[in-house]
Amino acid sequence: MKTTIEINNQTIRVDLSKPLDISIPLQASEENPLAWYQSEPIIKPVKMDDWTGKVSKGASVNFNNVFFNPHAHGTHTECFGHISEEFHSVNDALKTFFFIAEVISIKAEKVGEDEIISEECITKALNGKTPEAIVIRTLPNNSTKKSKHWSDTNWPFLHEKAALFLREIGVEHLLIDLPSVDKEKDEGKLLAHKVFWDFPKNPREDCTITEFIYVPDSIADGSYLLNLQIASFHNDASPSKPILYKIIK
Repeated sequence: MKTTIEINNQTIRVDLSKPLDISIPLQASEENPLAWYQSEPIIKPVKMDDWTGKVSKGASVNFNNVFFNPHAHGTHTECFGHISEEFHSVNDALKTFFFIAEVISIKAEKVGEDEIISEECITKALNGKTPEAIVIRTLPNNSTKKSKHWSDTNWPFLHEKAALFLREIGVEHLLIDLPSVDKEKDEGKLLAHKVFWDFPKNPREDCTITEFIYVPDSIADGSYLLNLQIASFHNDASPSKPILYKIIK
């Protein structure tokens, strides 16, 4: 279903029948990706006295409780409330859901024991483009990211100068295929988060960071329409389902 959309003073055409899902589904399994030293999510039927909420156990419906952490268990979108002392909800921060996004592939630079996504890497990949949203696919890229246990791996991270560059060119929504834009063990500095959100000086309340996505190699670098959807959680972060649509030239 091809359609023409006007968005931020741009007219684009997309095929809504060909969505490209870059989220990772939550599952109660060791195959679920993990970070921050958490165990796998739990999805289990409610039990009350001799009743179990499972059709195969005699109930009329399946009735499960789900226990998980948005930051540790898969694709999630967060607002600056993730790092603020005062409570701020991502459900209040994200009020529109369609954006022009640029997908870029980045191989982090090795610096000592770290792998850093630098300003230079981002600048080169964008090649002068200034999108509303940026989707960063790190290289090498493979499907094991969808089930990887990331704790204590010192994953690649976004340098604060790169985060500043993204803020300065007007990127409002940052998506990445890592558990965090920041270094796993950084003594709580969270430099990329703080610089991107301009926190605490002038918090960008309507800007978001989405982590733990997966962008398969079949999705080429380039411009897309992004539909960024979150569950209506009154929390600093929510499970999310970012969907890309290729812009038809």
